[in-house]
Amino acid sequence: MSGQRGNLSFATLALASLGAATAVLVLTTIVIAVLEPGPVPGLIIGLGGVVGAIAAMGVVSTRMSRRAFGDSSGTSRRREAGTDPETGASS
Repeated sequence: MSGQRGNLSFATLALASLGAATAVLVLTTIVIAVLEPGPVPGLIIGLGGVVGAIAAMGVVSTRMSRRAFGDSSGTSRRREAGTDPETGASS
């Protein structure tokens, strides 16, 4: 890590997540404008854009949180491998 462990602003996280969602929705709008689909295909593309925007927000927020606070699944991986997470010794 780059020394910023635990130093994540809520505003930065919110703006980055909303920025990712906005980028997906702008891309969806461009696709609809270029293709000029009928009502049903346009609706499907639009709903796909909304789902993509929600997914982008989740991915960005998860990645930023893990970078700032570390990956919490590391301890569970060590337990599965048969090592004690506190001492690092094999069990």
